[in-house]
Amino acid sequence: MRSRVLLAAAAVLAACFALRAPVSPLLSRVRSYLPTPLRRSSFATASLAASLRSQSPVMTSQTSRTVVKGVYAVEQDEGVGARVRRSIGGMSLRHIDPFLMLDHFTATPGAGFPSHPHRGQATLTRIVSGAMDHADSTGREGRLFPGDIQYMEAGRGVAHSEMPVTEDGIDNCEGMQLWLDLPTDRKRAPATYQDLKASDIPNAHPSEGVEIAVVAGKAQGNASEGTVVSPLVSNGGCEYYDIKLSKGASVFQNLTSGWTAFVYVLRGDVKIGGKACTKHNTQVLSAESDQSGIQLEALSEARMIVVSGRPLNQPIFQHGPFIVSSREEAIQAIRDFQSGQNGFEGAAAWLSARS
Repeated sequence: MRSRVLLAAAAVLAACFALRAPVSPLLSRVRSYLPTPLRRSSFATASLAASLRSQSPVMTSQTSRTVVKGVYAVEQDEGVGARVRRSIGGMSLRHIDPFLMLDHFTATPGAGFPSHPHRGQATLTRIVSGAMDHADSTGREGRLFPGDIQYMEAGRGVAHSEMPVTEDGIDNCEGMQLWLDLPTDRKRAPATYQDLKASDIPNAHPSEGVEIAVVAGKAQGNASEGTVVSPLVSNGGCEYYDIKLSKGASVFQNLTSGWTAFVYVLRGDVKIGGKACTKHNTQVLSAESDQSGIQLEALSEARMIVVSGRPLNQPIFQHGPFIVSSREEAIQAIRDFQSGQNGFEGAAAWLSARS
């Protein structure tokens, strides 16, 4: 009889693993598959429960973060003829360490973000639709299509441009751009880039109706995918997930405990940590030490980004595109840019040639 109980336990345990279901709710179901004498046996029930407990792995606690602040991203003009919905970096949500700005942008033919300088921050750009050309004062250039990303660390200085492609057959450009503060030592480093095509970015499908593009960090996929890890390396520490949910689908996305985190909804309606939210809203999440991630549930077909980052706990002084630590450093950044030194070598001439 003991062997039959253990066989039944092993079978349901395998089912639990395959479905990623908790073991305890299925315990009662197993008894229905046992022969009648075993179903009535207290020994069988006790043996089954003990077997499941002994063979189960230690399950990671899933305690969801909650929403502590919500900000609607009002559309506004930016660049030349472009429109952005800015939540982080606006009047209602200036900075949330290490995040400096979040723009959901659209640009029609002739609009865009012509040549401009940067110092002291990283920018992470992901194209939603259309295409964008980028170029900079170091000679780099390229074209981003839907799903592609560019991660740029401006370091001590660079000038660049981001302009939508207006060729026939390419729609208006839509995308997301996130600014992150850099650790102090990276603010003095030369500018660097990581360009990744959509095909380079892995996707996780932990359950039906859930697709997670792992832009930065890692996510749990299905049984065949396992843990899905992004190839992107962010020096400050960042997790970035572009999540699509079918209506009624839900997912728990793990986030590093204690890191600053938010969710921005691009499309549809979704519950974030139990709170209903609609498109174009940024929801800042709690960061208690026992909260291991965020629970998401789609009330309609929805798309959102879930982002977390390691707080740097350092002074932030922003003057336009310059992110430094003090007013004096901002003044020096302006002087360096105007004189073409300390990272801005050739930037002025490059800008002049493109004007």
